[in-house]
Order: sequence, then C-alpha cells, then structure tokens
Amino acid sequence: MKQSGFLRFLIIAILLSLSVMCLHSQSRPSPLTLEQKLKDHGLVDVAGLDSTICVSLMYAREDNFTGVLLYTDGLERAYLQPEAAAAVVRAQAELGRISPGHRLLIKDAARPMSVQRRMFRAVSGTPKANYVANPARGGGLHNYGLAVDITIVDQEERELPMGTPVDHLGPEANIDAEEALVRRGVISETERQNRLLLRRVMTSAGFHTIRTEWWHFDLVNKAKARASFRRLDF
Repeated sequence: MKQSGFLRFLIIAILLSLSVMCLHSQSRPSPLTLEQKLKDHGLVDVAGLDSTICVSLMYAREDNFTGVLLYTDGLERAYLQPEAAAAVVRAQAELGRISPGHRLLIKDAARPMSVQRRMFRAVSGTPKANYVANPARGGGLHNYGLAVDITIVDQEERELPMGTPVDHLGPEANIDAEEALVRRGVISETERQNRLLLRRVMTSAGFHTIRTEWWHFDLVNKAKARASFRRLDF
C-alpha cells in the first residue's frame, strides 16, 4: 500500500510538472521575424503599395557578392520608410508612362544593422570591404530604410542589360564615365541607355544617385537620415 501511494504521488507530481512546463512554454512569446521587426519600426511593404513593382532580394540567396545568405529567416518582401516607398511607386508610374511594359525590380531595400554587420564580416579583410558601409561608423542609408538597390525588367521579368550585374564591385558600375566605358567597349550603348532610363525615373521621383553603383539610390543624405529617422538597430 505504501508503495502504491508513493507511485500515485510520483505520477501526480510528474503530471503537475509537465503542466507547468507546458504553460510556461505557451506563455513564452515567439521571437519576432525580421519582417515583423521592419513593420514594427514603421516601414512599409513597397509591393504592397503597387503590385506592379517586382521584388527579388539578392541577400535572401547565396548568389550575391558576399557568397553568404544574409536574410536568414526567409525575408522575401522589400520594406522602406513610407516616404521612400511612395517615391518608388512614383518612379514605377513614370517608368510605365515613358516605357510601357517595363517594371522596376527591387534587389535590396531596408537592411537592419544586424544584417549590415554580417555583410561587413563576410568581406572584412578583402578588397570588397571598400564597397560595404562600415557598421562601426553608423552604416549607410539602407540601414535607415532610405536606400534601394533597383533595376528594370521587361514584360517577361528579365532584367534589362546594364553592363554589369547589380552589386558588381568595380569601375564598370560607375556612373560618372559611362560614355568612356562605351568607347572602350566595356559596356554597350544600349546598356548605357538602360542606365539612363533607370536614373531618369528614379531621380524624377526624388531619389539621388551615387557615383560607384548604377543600381543604388538614396532618398535623402545621411545628415537628414540621422536627424529625422530611426536607424534599424535590430
């Protein structure tokens, strides 16, 4: 009888322990996804504003210049500050007006600082590090949701030739000597015209270019970003 009572007590104790563990597990919140953090930070899904805008995030795959998967939790949609997202929508409208059948393709948009640090570590100590904003110095405008890497696709969603892929590291991607690149046979005149088309629609919407990357556009300068926006410190 004493043994039977002890076994009954032991079983009840185990069941109570399991119940407490189950309740504790249910009360523990699941970690937020990167997408949810972007939303909570006030950023918006660009293609949600205009479904004609294409998105294929290059850092959600390993076939990017780092060779590393950077968006590790399955992020597939492009998020930006509302002002920047609205500007991309305006650029898409302008592209549709002057070049019907063509669409914008976003390759990267808002990039949290945790991703920026992984990116910088992946290229640290190599010549590629010169092309990546150092997170120790505050990062870049992607880290505020105010920059976008973007190109143009045709009706079959094939990227227009631009002379280099997006994220090519080298002078062939520079925008300040494209006529010379054509003369030297580095890029074709068609590729130069495609770059000009991209710049035309993006700058018409309020974006600014940078010298070394034909695909990269900033909505504001860094001083304005720091003064008026929160960095994506997650």
